[in-house]
Amino acid sequence: MTDTPASLADQTEAAVAAFMAGLPAADAQVVGDSFEKLHASSVAVNAINSGDLAADFELPNVRGRMVRLSRVLANGPVVLSFYRGGWCPFCNLELQALQAHLPEIRALGASLIAVSPETPDHSLTTAEKHGPGFEVLSDVGNGTARAFGLIFTVYEEMRPLYLKWGLDVPASNGDDSWELPVPATYVIDSSGMVCAAHVDKDYTRRMEPEQIVAALRELD
Repeated sequence: MTDTPASLADQTEAAVAAFMAGLPAADAQVVGDSFEKLHASSVAVNAINSGDLAADFELPNVRGRMVRLSRVLANGPVVLSFYRGGWCPFCNLELQALQAHLPEIRALGASLIAVSPETPDHSLTTAEKHGPGFEVLSDVGNGTARAFGLIFTVYEEMRPLYLKWGLDVPASNGDDSWELPVPATYVIDSSGMVCAAHVDKDYTRRMEPEQIVAALRELD
């Protein structure tokens, strides 16, 4: 009897628990307070969601080729994933899960696009880590994430911790704004309509790949 693979939620919960357990008490307090502050904020309240039209965009991939959403949609549905960066362990778990389900996504006629605010050089590292098969785009300056209503700014009290952990967000993103997107996943039909969406201020929570596949099946 084979074991059932852990869900993405189970994987991220385990990663969060291990991460928090390894923090000094003072750092854990700062992280916990920032979580609560973000939850209480109005971040992403007006984000694009199910039933909305997706904002069109054109962004460079890791090879410098410009990719326009509307052109990809001309060939079928799109699964669009906004992630914080290749430095984010929860984002990497999500991208690994999406990579594992890519054959199913493709079999349903859909394309997968991942977008982060990282510069193309840093996005290339992410693309190399997760292998070929889907576009990894650079939204430097967060213009596209802003159009989707996903932007938040890393709280000042968290910034020294990021740097302490070796997470130099300004260097990765090519600016000093400390702005990041709330991780979000959209299933977009060929007309540009968002048919399923997951937008959560808790950046450890992601849409399960099985939910994405189920949403794509409903488009048939």
